[in-house]
This record gives sequence, structure tokens and C-alpha cells, in this order.
Amino acid sequence: MRTLVTGGAGFLGSHLCDSLIAKGHEVICLDNFFTGHKSNIEHLVSNPNFEMMRWDVIDPFKVEVDQIYNLACPASPVHYQHNPIKTIKTSVIGAINVLGLAKRTGARIFQASTSEVYGDPTEGNHPQVESYWGNVNPIGIRSCYDEGKRCAETLFFDYHRSNNVDIRVIRIFNTYGPRMCPGDGRVVSNFICQALRGEPITIFGGGTQTRSFCYVSDLISGFELLMDKEGITGPVNVGNPNEITMLELAENVLAITGSKSEIVHKPLPEDDPQQRRPDITVARRELCWEPNVALKEGLEKTIQYFESII
Repeated sequence: MRTLVTGGAGFLGSHLCDSLIAKGHEVICLDNFFTGHKSNIEHLVSNPNFEMMRWDVIDPFKVEVDQIYNLACPASPVHYQHNPIKTIKTSVIGAINVLGLAKRTGARIFQASTSEVYGDPTEGNHPQVESYWGNVNPIGIRSCYDEGKRCAETLFFDYHRSNNVDIRVIRIFNTYGPRMCPGDGRVVSNFICQALRGEPITIFGGGTQTRSFCYVSDLISGFELLMDKEGITGPVNVGNPNEITMLELAENVLAITGSKSEIVHKPLPEDDPQQRRPDITVARRELCWEPNVALKEGLEKTIQYFESII
């Protein structure tokens, strides 16, 4: 396959490029390097099956491809709130551009959506199933990302219904692993960097809010299984259903690093969800997928990576 990966120099995109190249695909990596880094893909540059294209997905472009993975969009609050208008343009205009390309070329197209479409789940909607419509603040500081991704899903399904575009939509839950950006503000990278530097570990709120953390290799296998599966559009939740509090995560990081960092608490950010855990029944049934990497193993690998760069 000749495959386009938008956002291919980012955390998830670079791991996807690695996997596709290893399986013999020709890969075009498109990235504007707002949150992506050349260091994530420099080991692929000399590969004859890899091509780098510095471009912004909100600007029209044409390539000839068989498959498209649309991963372009800043995904951490620090980055997507830095320029919220650009963030929502990336989700919406970017989706229109890649969908137009898929329509023209007949390519199968994959949308990397997010668990953020569920917002802060209301009572009775935990864990989150794909049929849950969500509880999102449409005018809050996170809405540029949350509502941008919701609109992108709408566009994907409208192109599918109206133009018979062959779509796949996945909803990503919290993911971690090597190549995360040290300054992206995500909780795993924050805790690890603070622990390694001996700085106080900052927990927002009381630390009882929960997330479910999926190691990057497990997530990428879910991407490819959905893309290769016939007769399914999604959306499909892909994430680790093992729920953990922020306080428990901090204690895990401290234990693995051996850090003496103290834990300090700061006010909870606006619209920060209190609970997040995927129901992966559909992924198990339709894709025969579930995560294999335990949290301790994944954290050890991620900590080794951060030790090498900070």
C-alpha cells in the first residue's frame, strides 16, 4: 500500500510510520512540525519507502495514495490551547481536505478521534461506550479540541453516507510511551520529567480523578487492525480499560524512578474530566484487540526514553 500519514512526525504518527514501513508499505509522512519533531522520524529518512512532506493539513494538497491515516492535530491541552483557532481549523478543515483526497483517489481513510468527544461523563455513563453522545462544554477552553474532533467525526460519516468514502474512525484514550514531548503537559510525561529532575510532582485537584493508560504499541496495533478490517466504520474505542487515579500514577512513577520528589496539589483545570475509562467490547469483538502491555512495563520503557533525552 502507498499510505499517507498526516501528523506523521508526532508521538503516535511516528510509531505508526515505523510499523507501516516494517510491513512493507510506502509511507508519505505529512507534518507541519508544530508538535511533531524531525528526531521522531530521522531514522526513517534514508529508507526508500519513506517520504517526508512538510505541509499543513489545512492547506489543500494532492498525492496519490491507497490509504490515509489522519492524525494531524495537537493533542495535549498545552499545545491545543496555545492556538485554539488553529486547533479547530486543523480538525475541521484538515478533515475536509483529507476526505476530499480520499473521495478523489478512492483511498480508505482513518480518523484518529479521541475520548475527549465524551467530555466529562455524566452519572451512569462510565465506562464510556461508543453509543454515548458525551457531555462536552461547547464554549470552554478545551472545546477547540473536543468539538473539533466531534465535528471531524461528523464530516467523516457525512462523506461516507453522501459520497461512499471508505472510512474508519477510532476513539483514542490516554496513550503514553517513548517520543512523548517532555513539555506537552500530559500527565505521564509531566510526572516522569518531574520525578527524574527531582522536582515536585504536581497533581491537579485531589488526585482522585481517573484515567486509563494505553501503551503506544498496543494503540498502533489497534489502528492497523481497524484499518484492515472489512465491513466496519467505527467509531471504535481503543484504550486500556484498567482505570487508575492520578495519585496512584504518581506513586507508580516515584517507585520506578526511585525519585524523592514530593507530591504537591494545584487547582483542577476548567472542564477537566473526572473519570475516563473505555468500554472496549466492540474492539474485542470486531478486531480481536485488547492491550497487552501492563502499566509497570510501559512506564519502565517510557522512563528509559525520558532518561535518554533530559
